[in-house]
This record gives sequence, structure tokens and C-alpha cells, in this order.
Amino acid sequence: MKKILTLADGSAIAGDSFGAHSTGSTSSLQASSGQAVEAEGEVVFATGMVGYPESLTDPSFAGQILVLTYPLIGNYGVPKHETWNMEHGTKVLKNFESEKIQIAGLVVSEYSEKYSHHAAKESLAAWLQRENIPAITGVDTRSLTQKLREQGTILGRIENRGQRVEGRGQKSDVGGQKFYDPNKEHLVARVSPTKPRFFKRGKKTVAILDCGMKLGILRSFLERGISVHHLPHDFNLEKVKFDGLFISNGPGDPARAVEAIHSIRQQLKKSKPIFGICLGNQLLALAAGMQTFKLPYGHRSQNQPVREIKTGRCFITSQNHGFAVRNKMKAGWEVAFENLNDGSIEGLRHRSKPFFSVQFHPEASPGPTDTEFLFDEFIAKL
Repeated sequence: MKKILTLADGSAIAGDSFGAHSTGSTSSLQASSGQAVEAEGEVVFATGMVGYPESLTDPSFAGQILVLTYPLIGNYGVPKHETWNMEHGTKVLKNFESEKIQIAGLVVSEYSEKYSHHAAKESLAAWLQRENIPAITGVDTRSLTQKLREQGTILGRIENRGQRVEGRGQKSDVGGQKFYDPNKEHLVARVSPTKPRFFKRGKKTVAILDCGMKLGILRSFLERGISVHHLPHDFNLEKVKFDGLFISNGPGDPARAVEAIHSIRQQLKKSKPIFGICLGNQLLALAAGMQTFKLPYGHRSQNQPVREIKTGRCFITSQNHGFAVRNKMKAGWEVAFENLNDGSIEGLRHRSKPFFSVQFHPEASPGPTDTEFLFDEFIAKL
């Protein structure tokens, strides 16, 4: 079955379907051509060679059509959905970063129908079909990535010909066509949990403000014997007792997460340690009175080089974000890390209080764990 990737610049790219084969019944937009839209959002690329089970379940990809630049995808299948069991009845998914696939759609160059891995439970295609996520293969992802690098992130959709569907959702009018723009929505509210949970581990407790958290972050705290209040993005932090606040990653424009920004701003008036990752870095900056901006095409890879300003040490990091902090520091704050590719801010630190954040993912999942020591640095402050 053929599907079409239509971009807001007017181009259309054909490919073969290997994901969900729906006819648009769950679509949220009608294309002007009359084709049924199966996926819509920002078309972004990620350069990791491995790690598609983790990437596809990363809530930071909500509202996005993901282009994987590595040519061969699917060759090691998908692991089973088993839980990582710990004492005190703690159960967390072991091989994935959330409970479901978060991307809107998937685009690859070559899908491998045959997979081989000792931990594989099913094929990538079977997983995508079960979760109703469209995917296309046979696309020149190198050329597509070059387009995205030159023009920046482009709105797009994966379409099926022959059916018309009723439109809804936030749209942007580009070249006379309506394209769904996820940055006009409060994506954090879509992926954040609706109810708080508590994980009992040790004497020290961290409150996690979940704005779309990867489960690798939760596992990192539990592995270190830290009890965790796992909280929705708009939770009133005054209702729980904790030794430190953690602000998670998540999707979309950080400025739309006004509830989380308000909560963080109140915590900045206190002296409890605060640690943020990815979107958490941007939310901490906004709460402190700084600004964020949209990057041309974002950082989505497992090989981003960053330098720690104070020591000069360089690290290879895993990243997934489309926004960054503007380099206009407020009094008392300083840049802690910088990106060696484009010079963008990769971390903040308060000069006198125990507040810091990074734009990359120290827990990786997938990617290098060069900066995992930052969890220990945060815990030492509790």
C-alpha cells in the first residue's frame, strides 16, 4: 500500500506503508486534495543508529512525524513489554520510555522485514500496526534530511488517497493549505500523567514534575535508592513533602506550560535543590525570567558534543528538543554547558543556590551515559 508524505513547502514524497493501514478514520485533518490524513505534525529527523523503541516512546516526540536517518530500521525488532521489578512493589517498564508510541508517524529509508535479536518479541511493523501508527519506507531520507536542515522543521502529513475526513485541531495556513501545527497546542498537558504516584525506595525523596518524562529518568532515581513523588505537570507542589524538585523533559513550546512555570517560580524562592532535563532546562529558565526560542531543526541525536564551561570537559550526549534557552542570563545565573556544534546553551546553573539544569539527557535511553554523574550531583545536594 502506498502512502504520501506531503510537506508544507508543496513537495510530496511517496513510500510504501509498513505501519498502520487505516483509512483515515482517526484522522484530524482533511487534505485539500481529498486524501485521508493518517498522521500530521512537525516533520523532524533523528540521527541515532539504534534506539528506535526508546525514541518512538519518548513523549518529547508528541505531535511529530519522525524521520530516522539511519538507513536500515527494524533489523533487531521490538523487545517485549516487560516491567522492571524492584523491592517495595515498584514496577516500571524496562525497555521503553513511556506506555505507548508517542510519535504521530514514522518515515524510514529501508524497513527490514526480518529481525534478529535475543530480546525481540515482535517486529517493528507489528508494533506500529497494533498501536495504529502509520509508517512509510522507501523514502530518500538523506535528501529529506538535507531539506529539513536547509529549510528548518516543516509541517507535514502522511496521507492515504481516496477518502475524505472531517477536520479539527489547530492548523497553520501554508501556501493555501491547512497544516496541523503542534506548537499551537499545550502538548505537555497531553502527555503528562493525570494522577500522582509515589515510589517508596529510600529516606530521600524527589518530586518529579512530569511534563512528558522518559521512564529512563525515573529508573535512574529508583536505581539510586531515591523515593519519588511522580506528579502531573500542573500539580500543587505544596501538597507533598520532598527534598528536591526534578523537572522532566517533554514536547512542544515550553512557554505554553504556564502551570509548571508558575510552580517552579514558587520553588525558586526557596532553597531546596532543583534539577531539570531537556524541557526542564527551558522551564527553569522561563521561571527565572529568561527567554526561549525555537531552533531551526532542533537537536535529535545521540552524538551531540557539549562542553562544561567551568572545567572545559567535553561530553557526547543524547538529545531530543526543538527549543533552546536564549543567551541572556538573569542575575545570579550562568551558562553551565554549551553545544560545540552551534554554540547554543546546554545547561544552566545558579551561582549561589542549588539550582541547575541541562538540555541533554544524562540518562540517555538511548545514547551515551557520559553525563550520568549529574544525577549523583543532584542527589548529593538533597
